Amino acid sequence: MPIWLYIVLGYLVLLALAYFAQDSFIFKPEKLPAGFVYKYDIPFKELFFEVAEGVQINGLHFYRPKPAGIILYLHGNTRSIKGWAKYARDFYRYNYDVVLVDYRGFGKSTGKRGEKAMLQDIQFVYARLAADYGEHCMIVYGRSIGSGFAVKIGADNSPRFLILDAPYFSFRKVVERFLPILPVRYVLRYQFRADLWIPKVRCHTYILHGTRDRLIPIRQSEKLQALNPQKITLIRIEGGRHNNLPSFPEYHNFIRDILRE
Repeated sequence: MPIWLYIVLGYLVLLALAYFAQDSFIFKPEKLPAGFVYKYDIPFKELFFEVAEGVQINGLHFYRPKPAGIILYLHGNTRSIKGWAKYARDFYRYNYDVVLVDYRGFGKSTGKRGEKAMLQDIQFVYARLAADYGEHCMIVYGRSIGSGFAVKIGADNSPRFLILDAPYFSFRKVVERFLPILPVRYVLRYQFRADLWIPKVRCHTYILHGTRDRLIPIRQSEKLQALNPQKITLIRIEGGRHNNLPSFPEYHNFIRDILRE
């Protein structure tokens, strides 16, 4: 068999692997048994959203007696809300309720993942919370991969504002940086086109991004801001990387200032 045929076959195998196994590369969930008991030292309750037949989205609601509003926190592509819940304090301390939810296949959440289904899940959760609190009290926080969900919510609804933590211009652009030899446009099943959605966002958007983020470089946030400059404030965390912004005092100062506006 000629060498070029081996190369072609190898490339086709790589394409098939990239297409059919991409879920395991993109998402790194922590799965929890149905009977797992959450334990925290601030008041909370567990939530279950029946988004479709046989599909249940699990969440945590940290609540205040008289909250100034509510934060819907959309986490990154790893772990579960069991671990992400520690970040609720960053908002709870300023008298905000905080709700975190797990995507399909994360934690106790069930259902087969797919971009359309996951976006619909978050819209369902947002609508339920907005019905209880009113959209004027809704703030959506999107972290890393969760930033795409947050931007889509902002494009389709009217929250008070968005906060995006290390967002991407489009998810495809992130993947193309690491797999330049593949036709990512056609192979990738998760596009998360924040670049198409953010011009439709009517509320103000705050972006926090580390200047030394190597996974999603800050230039992606700069490109997002350029699409809607009048309604996007880009906050640079000097020296910040992708996963350590909460370790910077500046991050907490900016969160304080945003929530106290």
